[in-house]
Amino acid sequence: MTDASVNRSSHRLVSPADLKALSQRSDARGLARLALHAGLIGLSSYAIWHTQGTLWVLPAMLVQGLFLVTLFATIHETVHYTAFRSRWLNEAVGWLAALPSMLNSTYYKHFHHAHHRHTQDPARDPELTPPPPATRGEFWWRITAIPYWIGRFRSLGKLAAGNFKGADFVPEKAKPEVVRSVRLMIAAYALALGSAVALGNAWPVFYWIVPVVLGQPFLRAYLLTEHTGCSEDSNGLTNTRTTLAAWPVRLLMWNMPFHVEHHLYPSIPFHALPALHGKIRGELVHVAPGYLPTLRSIHAELGAAPGRAA
Repeated sequence: MTDASVNRSSHRLVSPADLKALSQRSDARGLARLALHAGLIGLSSYAIWHTQGTLWVLPAMLVQGLFLVTLFATIHETVHYTAFRSRWLNEAVGWLAALPSMLNSTYYKHFHHAHHRHTQDPARDPELTPPPPATRGEFWWRITAIPYWIGRFRSLGKLAAGNFKGADFVPEKAKPEVVRSVRLMIAAYALALGSAVALGNAWPVFYWIVPVVLGQPFLRAYLLTEHTGCSEDSNGLTNTRTTLAAWPVRLLMWNMPFHVEHHLYPSIPFHALPALHGKIRGELVHVAPGYLPTLRSIHAELGAAPGRAA
């Protein structure tokens, strides 16, 4: 059976009636999850305010960072237009959710759709640029998130200048919109930082910058588990991994751990992925018991030679 036929057959795992029922999007479900996520950020912000001047501020900022970087899942859901039923809600929430991590949602939408079209294709999947770590040194370098931040600064600078080199997946007609969106993002950063400096207030350091720097390595580790070690072909049942995560992770990540399910049926919203998992669990090839075992396995399979991947 060819990879293409495997992919086509995988879409028959769910009946058309079930697929229609599972694909129902909901503003209410999306707003409830968003409100919960925002509430957690509010609580961690209060903890930072309450613990400033003590050593407890560091764990408070780490928790804040985890809540901020996991907004990546919100962005991910909105670029599929499955977080909410209303298109404008997906676009507005996705754009705002991307601000803390310097990720532009207008650009990311095209990046991520290319990833879905060419999952695990080394020549065409943009998530494989740079390629997965090949050594243990590269593994740890990736998890520091230093390459991520370097890439974010470079990307925003290039896109703001209208330079789309290496981003062929962005359609020509969409490029002006991406440039406007990135420039608006940079203006928002300038306004936030400029006003803080003018008022002599260090809030960006305590509530945003240090927290996301502390939290981003955890997201880098999480993302390594989604496809690393899976097949490099178009078979949706073998090129992606689902992880049986604890409920707090599923909550913060908007059910992204059900990642094979999402890749097979990207039109199904986050709140229906657990039900989809129950229907197709027996067909999945890569089902991990947790993130730490998966990361240990990936690390063990890498060569021990030192190296870095920028």
